[in-house]
Amino acid sequence: MPSEGAKGRRILVIDDEATVCLSCMRILAADGHQVECLQDPNEGLKAALSGDYDVILLDLVMPELDGLEVLRRIRGAGVLSEVVIITGYSTVQTAVEAMKQGAADYVSKPFTPDELSMALVKVLERSDLIRENAELRRELDERRGFEGIVGNSRAMERVFVLIRRVAPTESTVLLTGESGTGKEMVARAIHRQSPRKDRLFIACDCSSLAATLLESELFGHVKGSFSGALATKQGMFEVADGGTLFLDEIANVSLETQGKLLRVLETRQLKRVGDTSLREIDIRLIAASNRDLAAMVRRGEFRQDLFYRLNVFPISVPPLRERGSDVPFLAMTFLERYRKGNPMIRAQGFTPEAMRLLEGYAWPGNVRELKNIVERIAILCDGDRIELQHLPPEVRGMTIQASYQLPRSWEEFKELKRQVRDAAIEELERKFLLEALERSGGNVSRAAEEVGMQRTNFHSLLRKYGLGSEDERNGD
Repeated sequence: MPSEGAKGRRILVIDDEATVCLSCMRILAADGHQVECLQDPNEGLKAALSGDYDVILLDLVMPELDGLEVLRRIRGAGVLSEVVIITGYSTVQTAVEAMKQGAADYVSKPFTPDELSMALVKVLERSDLIRENAELRRELDERRGFEGIVGNSRAMERVFVLIRRVAPTESTVLLTGESGTGKEMVARAIHRQSPRKDRLFIACDCSSLAATLLESELFGHVKGSFSGALATKQGMFEVADGGTLFLDEIANVSLETQGKLLRVLETRQLKRVGDTSLREIDIRLIAASNRDLAAMVRRGEFRQDLFYRLNVFPISVPPLRERGSDVPFLAMTFLERYRKGNPMIRAQGFTPEAMRLLEGYAWPGNVRELKNIVERIAILCDGDRIELQHLPPEVRGMTIQASYQLPRSWEEFKELKRQVRDAAIEELERKFLLEALERSGGNVSRAAEEVGMQRTNFHSLLRKYGLGSEDERNGD
């Protein structure tokens, strides 16, 4: 039986045999389709060129005008109708040639009603998927309008409003949100919308450097000020002069460095490590944290005066689970981007079932996790669309208990138990890693030491779940 989505289509049958035309009409009309049959191939070609049909069933061997020539003319005219070849000469060679000319599938005479119906269902589902993905790309282009940030969910619209409000000012901005939500992209959007857009945007990850190195990285140093200072160096504050400085994961700055940072922000002057002279600086500061700075202030882990100095204009970047409607567009963005850099990738879109699963997943690793998973499954996918089987266990596992059919045999039940067990263990392992990273402020070495693992083993697990790329970029 055809699916509901495959019913009610306009179908043209071009075949010189009256019995074949009659059979197609009976079978397809019973499936709910509107069917027109033409035995004259020239008349059939004329009708096909109108482009009014969803599917054209085309006989290969006909007098005066053979099916392959009709197919070539249809495709040459840019007609988008799907074409299914009907052939009594079902050799591999004829089928391959028809597919090369643009046919979607073929059926061999004599065919049963089920064979014809199922061939049509498959072709229509493929056609629908191509149209859906094309529409998704069109919508995606429309949603790329705000500084390259994909999304038009209510949660992101609120962020966009705040960006537009604060960008033209000189106010300090504090971005908060879970790891992987795209805080740096928001910071860059603020910079690009600001009067400083033609000057430098400098980003510093405060979690990737030891406290002693961070101070030198921020404020610079003079030659000989410490072991290894072989030359005088400008810090990021000086490099960003006139532009925007983005301090990511500011919660990882030591209390001593926090004090120096506060003085620089208040006086707009800095002193390089080992220097005695003050230097004027002109920067717009944007800071970010995946931790609760107010709670850290209460615990004495973060300076209250610095918190107030940073928290002039707070923006909370929502986690992906609160903007589920953006998932399809983000997934297509990452897939398109990865395909452009890797011509061997065949996947062009997602099946509706796979996309529904991606939308329903909680995404504890947020946008970064989605990006990594899309890259992984694009590599694993051998077809033109990503299906349920390509999704990782942590995504697939959430439907095992909700939507599976009870097994009919003990062997099937044992296999289902294994799937549930593996999915549950992998999800727990993944959450274990995320929480360890959260406690360590994203520092892999510190997280590995805290949980009692070797750093290399911890890193391997991060890569397994697509969580390690940013740490590796930071050189942690």
